[in-house]
This record gives sequence, C-alpha cells and structure tokens, in this order.
Amino acid sequence: MTAAAVLAAARAKGWRIATAESCTGGLLAGALTDIPGSSDVFERGFVTYSNAAKVEMLGVDPALISAHGAVSEEVAAAMAQGALARSDATLAVSTTGIAGPGGSEFKPEGRVCFGIAGPEGVSTQTIDFGALGRAKVRAAAVETALRLLAVALDQAAPNS
Repeated sequence: MTAAAVLAAARAKGWRIATAESCTGGLLAGALTDIPGSSDVFERGFVTYSNAAKVEMLGVDPALISAHGAVSEEVAAAMAQGALARSDATLAVSTTGIAGPGGSEFKPEGRVCFGIAGPEGVSTQTIDFGALGRAKVRAAAVETALRLLAVALDQAAPNS
C-alpha cells in the first residue's frame, strides 16, 4: 500500500490521520507528507522515541511501560489512543519496536508492535521482521503501518 493510496482513501472518507512513532522516528509521517496535498489529510505526527516522550506527549501510563516494556502491544495501543486523543485526527497509527542492532531473547531485533485507533476502536499487531538491519526493519515497519491504515480505512463503517 502506498502513502498516496492511504491519503486518497482517508480523503474519500473525510478522515484525518495522526502518527505516533518510536522506532520509525518520523519516517511514516515523512512518507505521508512526501505526497503533495497531504495537508488536508495528515493532521500531525508525534515522534516519541524515549519513554518520557511517550508519557509526556501521548499520555502513556508509565506503569504500562514498566509492566510490559515500551516494545509491546499494550504500549502500541496506548500510543495510538494518545495520538488520537491529542489531535483532530479520526485515525491514528503507532509504531514501537527494536530496529537494531541488538535486542534480547524476549524482544528480538526486528520486532515491531503496531497500534491503530479510530472510530472502530483499537487494534494491535506485532511482527517479527527479523534481523534485517536497522534501515530495512524501519522501512518494513513504515510499509506495514501504511497497510494497517489502509485496512482500517477500508473496513470502517461508511459513516464512521
């Protein structure tokens, strides 16, 4: 799914999009804003690389980070919900993961958690892309986030 197609689908619904990014560091917002005319759909992006930024900018509960870690579906959901609550967007997507190098037995390099928040509620997904290298993991995460936005737009009720 391309950023242009996501923007066109959101435009057709009259929806606006917000992003909450950790491991992608603004690359997703960059992909969306690379498209001319994106300003009528892209509402804002939050780059919340540190745990403090997740708490301060998105309202993620520090206890959630302590209990599950920043790279978790629980935190991804809270990030997406926070972006939605702190913007005029209709749909928000979040990314949090381990782009590499490094990782651990429990959270390996290449693991990225995604959250989507919108009128249909909140959903999450985790993908282990593997140790592809930092740039490829981040690129794969952007592609996945775009696909998740497209699916959410496609599955939403007509008058959401």
